[in-house]
Amino acid sequence: MTDNTAPVQRQLDAYNAKDLAAFISCYHSDIAIYRMPATEPAIKGREALAAFYKTERFSIATLRAEVLQRMVVGNKVIDHEKVYGMAEQPYEVVVVYEVQDGLITNAWFYPMG
Repeated sequence: MTDNTAPVQRQLDAYNAKDLAAFISCYHSDIAIYRMPATEPAIKGREALAAFYKTERFSIATLRAEVLQRMVVGNKVIDHEKVYGMAEQPYEVVVVYEVQDGLITNAWFYPMG
């Protein structure tokens, strides 16, 4: 039984450390990121993911996320997260990470409220 939470936790730790190389290494080269309710990926591929997080996320000094609750169902890891630094007030999001062979292959972001 593989620990599907391992790459999800590693990417969260790297996100909070703003360690782009460590963050990207948790994702499959064909990663697809969805911002629901979109049916097409907002970001496709590891290079696009790196470019986006380098300029749009890791440049924010106060950026960090904490997991309020985590659930694992098969190869899906579902995190209820609170994100700081993106807006005046922290906001909550549910993220479903799909893990295969120790890498995140898809992620669906569901904004709360």
